[in-house]
Amino acid sequence: MKRKLSSLIILALFLPSIILAQSNNNTRLEESLNLIEVWIEAQMAYEQIPGMAAGLAYKDKVIWQKAFGVTGLEEKAPTQTNTIYSICSISKLFTSIAVMQLRDKGLLRLDDPVGKHLSWFNIEQVYPDSPPITIEALLTHSSGLPRESDFPYWNAPDYPFPTREEMIKKLAKQKTLYPSDKHYQYSNLALTLAGEIVAAVSGEKFEEYVEKNIIDPLKLNDTRTEMPEELHGNQLAIGYSSKTRESKRIKQPFFQAKAITPAAGFSSTVEDLIKFGMWQTDLLENGGTKIIKANTLKEMHRVHWLEPNWKTARGLGFGVYRNKDVTFVGHQGSCPGYRTALMIQPDKKVVSVFLANASGVSVGQLAQTAYKIVASVLEGNSDETKLIMDESLKKYIGTYSYETWGGEGAIIPWEGGLALLDLPTSSPLDNLSKLKHIKNNTFKRVRDDGELGEEIIFISDENGNVVSYYQHSNYWKKIK
Repeated sequence: MKRKLSSLIILALFLPSIILAQSNNNTRLEESLNLIEVWIEAQMAYEQIPGMAAGLAYKDKVIWQKAFGVTGLEEKAPTQTNTIYSICSISKLFTSIAVMQLRDKGLLRLDDPVGKHLSWFNIEQVYPDSPPITIEALLTHSSGLPRESDFPYWNAPDYPFPTREEMIKKLAKQKTLYPSDKHYQYSNLALTLAGEIVAAVSGEKFEEYVEKNIIDPLKLNDTRTEMPEELHGNQLAIGYSSKTRESKRIKQPFFQAKAITPAAGFSSTVEDLIKFGMWQTDLLENGGTKIIKANTLKEMHRVHWLEPNWKTARGLGFGVYRNKDVTFVGHQGSCPGYRTALMIQPDKKVVSVFLANASGVSVGQLAQTAYKIVASVLEGNSDETKLIMDESLKKYIGTYSYETWGGEGAIIPWEGGLALLDLPTSSPLDNLSKLKHIKNNTFKRVRDDGELGEEIIFISDENGNVVSYYQHSNYWKKIK
């Protein structure tokens, strides 16, 4: 079903880089968000990512949203926070929530065999002793089903997704890969069947059910159960491939997931996915029954399947990810030309969303790293603590080239002073060195043990403009 076009009104956003450029009276949160922006801009440049939108929310507040780059390399229209991307497998969260709504109404059970609701579910069960394939097994990717409906829809250049009729017809010729409840096997076919169960049990088309019962109540005005073709190249970003050997990204054709929609067909924006995540953190924080019961959401976030190696964990529809001692729930998406991630840290009620119009981008890592940068300052309410930076230090802020060795160094505001960030990097906090002002244009690097290291001396031209800095007997030119 087509959804209404979003408003063309662009809301003013919280832009920490602008705030930091204009004021010496900043907060640790503003400094942290500025670090994220500087880091992302470098990652995009060095990875040649056309466009990206990202956002962070804490409890009931959107603390940051920003768009980077362009919606298409040819058109070069700047991305906005309402730019639409394929969210691919994040679609599975909507499908799983729909299943749980029907479960809570008593219309199905998680231990129901799939065949109870889909009379045409006639895949060949290769393992006679296998338990029945249940709805819960579909949601946890432990059903033993093949990864895909038997069509090459991830193959360029056409991406031939099947119709519903084609998917059902081909199912009779497919075989189970494993016995049910034995192995984790990520399966788009499984979540496609979960969507079919939603339609069969509700008596409505899957797309109409999800719009009426999830998308519309949450006011996700730019979230659709399809890719809006009429907006492709405008509000809908054009997708690009992973980098080729020649370091080029190839424009990808428009596609619709058709029968695979419940697993991979939705589209959305960073604004809507932040809102979708905040709905969840609100339920976790305050309880309630909006869309689903709070306890049902907690049930979905909880681990229901854990591989013996303890590295792969799944909730009901949700991925459960462990990064050192921090647990995230959410999902990532990968479709032709797009990479997306929605990560929720349920304990601290932080939502992190990253959307890119290019394949091969580690958006999940970006989302988790952005969380790491802001987590400690959010917990400490440091947004109420002002840090006074000496006015004279502002002239050193900028980016310096490491030619010919590759990369660059960014001098950024940090803890009321300055810090040097080596770019590009997958771990910005680990590549950040605080600088101590000694006198005039001379600083020293603060070592991890707190002692002072080598000198960093900034060089100015005859007009007093900083043009480079000197470190380890080498000069690094300021480029912006």
